Amino acid sequence: MELDEPLAASLKTYAETMWRFNEQLNLTRHTTWDLFVGRDLRDCLQLAHLIQPDEEILDLGSGNGVPGIPLAIIRPDIEVSLAESVGKRAKVLDELVTELNLNVPVYAARGEHLLDDFRFTTIVSRAVGSLLKFCRWVEPHWGSFDRLLLVKGPKWIEERGEARHHGVLKGLELRVVASYPLGNPLEAEETIDTDPASGSGEGVILQLSRKGHLT
Repeated sequence: MELDEPLAASLKTYAETMWRFNEQLNLTRHTTWDLFVGRDLRDCLQLAHLIQPDEEILDLGSGNGVPGIPLAIIRPDIEVSLAESVGKRAKVLDELVTELNLNVPVYAARGEHLLDDFRFTTIVSRAVGSLLKFCRWVEPHWGSFDRLLLVKGPKWIEERGEARHHGVLKGLELRVVASYPLGNPLEAEETIDTDPASGSGEGVILQLSRKGHLT
């Protein structure tokens, strides 16, 4: 990956700040620059290419701020908000974005509750529940956003089968809009079907929208 030096410096500052907060509250297992770049940043760069200028983005279940905070750094032309229902993590995220001088609102609330009052262009999420659970969470709120972009590992095919079995994909269009190796590219070629928690294997980004809603 090639990044402009100022952008790389900003992302490194975020990673180092997150690791410092990680000593107080368990936010991430990716506590080296290689792990951050090979997994977290790679996901975020793939997402960044799929978002149009001026979109309003909600990072649902933000956790350690990925992908929302790196997206805000990489794409200053979009509006990013974070939703984290665990109060302690939301407080840390708020301190994190303040320290990084980012204009990123942090909501200590479940995303479904936010969607009762706010509207977003796109909801992004990473490592937050299965496809079945996620579709059930947002099903009553499709009028509050246009599409979902979900970062998934190799098990997404099993999740799609489960979601279809329970009928939650009816009326929705699901597309794989990005597919890419995780971790060290050479290792990923040899371990393409490994557990995504290991930091290697194949990652995908799934786009879900109401049928006929997106042109």
